[in-house]
Amino acid sequence: MQVFLADTIDINDQALRIANWRNLRAAAINFIASTPTLPLPGRGNTLDRWRALSAIGGQDLALVKVLEAHFDAQAILADLDAAAMATGELWAVWAAEPPGVVLDFTATTETSGLLSGTKAWCSGAQIASHALLTATAGGRQVLCRAVVDLEYMDYDTSRWQAVGMSRISSGTLMLRGARASLVGPPGAYLDRPGFWHGGAGIAACWFGATTAIAGRLREDRRVKSNPHVAAHLGAIDIALSAVAALFRETAALIDAQPRQAHRHEIVRLRALMDRVASDVIERVGRALGAGPLCTEHDHAQRCADLMVFLRQAHAESDEQRLGEALFDGETRTWRL
Repeated sequence: MQVFLADTIDINDQALRIANWRNLRAAAINFIASTPTLPLPGRGNTLDRWRALSAIGGQDLALVKVLEAHFDAQAILADLDAAAMATGELWAVWAAEPPGVVLDFTATTETSGLLSGTKAWCSGAQIASHALLTATAGGRQVLCRAVVDLEYMDYDTSRWQAVGMSRISSGTLMLRGARASLVGPPGAYLDRPGFWHGGAGIAACWFGATTAIAGRLREDRRVKSNPHVAAHLGAIDIALSAVAALFRETAALIDAQPRQAHRHEIVRLRALMDRVASDVIERVGRALGAGPLCTEHDHAQRCADLMVFLRQAHAESDEQRLGEALFDGETRTWRL
């Protein structure tokens, strides 16, 4: 008996990773060259911004993760009246602060200094030219801008074993006196309303990928011959229509009241999108079986990528906050 073995690809192969990083960076730079900016949140065209992110997310989740961070950095700089990025640059935003992981900023002048310590969950450090990073100075959080200079930084991706989002590692960055400058006063990164507005942009990326996954079911002929398949598609239509309406409502609210954070509304939107996306992945799989996940690379990769990307949501923790806010009377809802 002759056995034909499929070619195997080790996701830990460094040569493959480097090729993926180069391709991803080239795609991001090409997109930015053709679309240097997106509408800023809270300036009247928030929905257009989210539609653009959704469209990219429907094509490539790794690419939209890179681009969403770049355009988020653009919005942050605008919010804090900081100098804009230059043409040809690719920016990242690294603001995760897990317990026990500390990055210190030591001032050398009134507005500049050195960064030393560790920064976790630095997505795309191998392809970004610049970054906004949160750090600690005098016991307070500060936001810094820095050139990604690997002479003063070590990037460790050895723990990144994800199959989903494998093309964009989120590793740990160790900084050794990297030069940086302050952006805004201490605490400004979290205090600005745009912090929450930007969080909804992530959900727009999820929406685009979710509709692409749902589209695989929508075009399948079994919808006409199998009532269970049709029922799954109908349930998906209900869920996606509901979350799309909430996107439109939330965007209008942000544009009408841009100086408000709208935290409750945005947490609710993200939580709903998380549940809808998870449900769509499950329903498409139940309707079509293992076939598309095993034989259609783009669909299988999109499902795997989205399952990882969705975990930027805070799941039941967000739902807990929503419930507590309602009980305490902090917000009013459920009105037509």
